[in-house]
This record gives sequence, structure tokens and C-alpha cells, in this order.
Amino acid sequence: MRWTRVRQRSDSCPIKPMHNTDTPSTDSTGSSDKISQIIDQRLTDLEIKASFSEDLLDELNQVIVRQQQQIDALVRQMVDLRQQLPEAGASAFSRAGDELPPHY
Repeated sequence: MRWTRVRQRSDSCPIKPMHNTDTPSTDSTGSSDKISQIIDQRLTDLEIKASFSEDLLDELNQVIVRQQQQIDALVRQMVDLRQQLPEAGASAFSRAGDELPPHY
């Protein structure tokens, strides 16, 4: 599995900062409701982003665990092969000297 990171441009981010023009006036309740809806939407967007981030973190942790298990298995195989190499090399040389050439 190959992971790529997609970076959003700052102007395409769904969560926009509130500006001073977005603040409600004290005599307008409609504007206050609008600000409340904007804040609720921003909070929902942040919760969604946090949820996706947690899921991605869990997936990446699982990938790391699998990779470490693969590394451990490869290290064990390499140790086994290194232990077999001197034995196979030494026995091959001793057997070659013990055998008679084919012309005898």
C-alpha cells in the first residue's frame, strides 16, 4: 500500500476563519443565529477532520506494526542463512578433497 499526502490550498479549506464582519450586532437576533450556525458548522467540520485523522493514525500504526514484523522475520532469516553459510562452505571443501577424480 502506498501512502500519499494531499495538501489542500489554504483558500480551498472548508473551515474559514471568522472575521470582524461576522460578529453579531447586539440589537440583531437573526445575525446571532447566523453566527451560531457558522460556529456549529465549524465545530462539526473540526470534529470530522479529527475523526479522519484518528482513523489515518490507526491505519498508519497498523502498517508500522506489520512492517516491523516483516523486518523481524527477515532478520531471523538472515541470521539463519549466515549460520548455514560457514557449515555449507566447510563441508563442501572437505567433501571435494575426499572424492577421487573421475579418471581414477
